[in-house]
Amino acid sequence: MPLHDVGYRPWRGKRRGYGHAVGVIAGTGIRLAWTSRWLRRAVFFAWSPALLFAASFFAFEQAVDQGQLGTMQEQARAGRNLDGVGVLGAVLARSLGAPPPDGRPLDANSTRHMVWARLLLAFMRAPQAVLLAVVVGLVAPTLISRDLRAKAWLVYFTRPVGKLEYILGKMAVLGVLVAAITMLPALALWALGVLVSPSVWVAVATWDLPLKIILASLTLAVPTVLMALAYSSLTAESRIASFAWFATWAACWIAHTALTTADLVAAAEVTRLSREAAAQESFFADEAFGEFASVPPVRPRSAPRGFRWLSRAAGLDSEIDRWAWLSPYHALGVVQAWIFGIETRWRAVLPPLVSLLTVTAVSILVLWRRVDAPARA
Repeated sequence: MPLHDVGYRPWRGKRRGYGHAVGVIAGTGIRLAWTSRWLRRAVFFAWSPALLFAASFFAFEQAVDQGQLGTMQEQARAGRNLDGVGVLGAVLARSLGAPPPDGRPLDANSTRHMVWARLLLAFMRAPQAVLLAVVVGLVAPTLISRDLRAKAWLVYFTRPVGKLEYILGKMAVLGVLVAAITMLPALALWALGVLVSPSVWVAVATWDLPLKIILASLTLAVPTVLMALAYSSLTAESRIASFAWFATWAACWIAHTALTTADLVAAAEVTRLSREAAAQESFFADEAFGEFASVPPVRPRSAPRGFRWLSRAAGLDSEIDRWAWLSPYHALGVVQAWIFGIETRWRAVLPPLVSLLTVTAVSILVLWRRVDAPARA
């Protein structure tokens, strides 16, 4: 009677590379996430603000092409709406400064680089960063918590899949979303600016802006993605992870707003007391000379109320936000402004940078400890 080998048979197929598992995990996660109708709508909606900023690029390049940059600057200072949406006027009025004293025209290349950088920063900060926080909060909590709830780790870690491959695969899912929401629309804006400019050599003059867009997108993606995945790894209930994500952003934003408002109130009180003291000294001095003159209050010029959000997003606010490190949104904005070359003061950049690095390091430690915790139990 013949005997048959019923043991394990060797694998005869072709072995894939070490990183192939990352692609499989990422592809599966993206396909599952893309089945959500809300996610598809959010990604489509993320490209809508690009149309508004595209009008600003077009209006600016038309002024450069027709040699009306100086006139456009004067109109911006007068409060004119230059691009139909008010974005370009606020940026020009606050960023170009006074005309050259010798009467020379403004340099088109340097002015273009500065205006484009501020418009791209405002685009990535104001609409895109807020929308990204919402999308990550909807997608990320289910990536690991769903595997914990369904015991999918039995499939992952009984096969030659390591923790690093698993984490990189999950990060790649959110990385694609970050690219679709922030990086790709910003690169499309830069390309559109080149197309509507007088010459294609504008791409050479602004060659560093695409690199800064990619670096700013990575700066936005790494801490947010890792923090969201860390929350997802701490619980098998995706609702709890989602609540923790949105609660963190909301609580940090509220704390930043409260502390910043307290500083503004304190500064306003100090200014009021100093003005009263100056008015009293002037009153007694004028009375001693037999004269009386009132001291009119001096009010600093500020951006129009409707564009204060844009001034902060485009890096036009010259004051140092000493509480930016407390809020992920504001910390990311300061670091992105540093990447675009708009914020150069280390006193303003260092605290948010350390805060984001700390969040990244803690999230990595939590992920590395928690993703295979059920297998070790």
